[in-house]
Amino acid sequence: MATCPICTRAPADPKYKPFCSKRCADVDLQRWFTGGYAIPVRDDEPTDDDRNGALRED
Repeated sequence: MATCPICTRAPADPKYKPFCSKRCADVDLQRWFTGGYAIPVRDDEPTDDDRNGALRED
């Protein structure tokens, strides 16, 4: 059985899966909002601005 990724308890309410409770789901959401989590990007990948030609001076 999987455990809650925040507190490692067994999920109690399937409504909040994979978290055990609303509290742990909210903790996870707060971490996304405040930059606690980030999706890694390689430095050599072009950004959307690079692909769209933004900031280009003609």
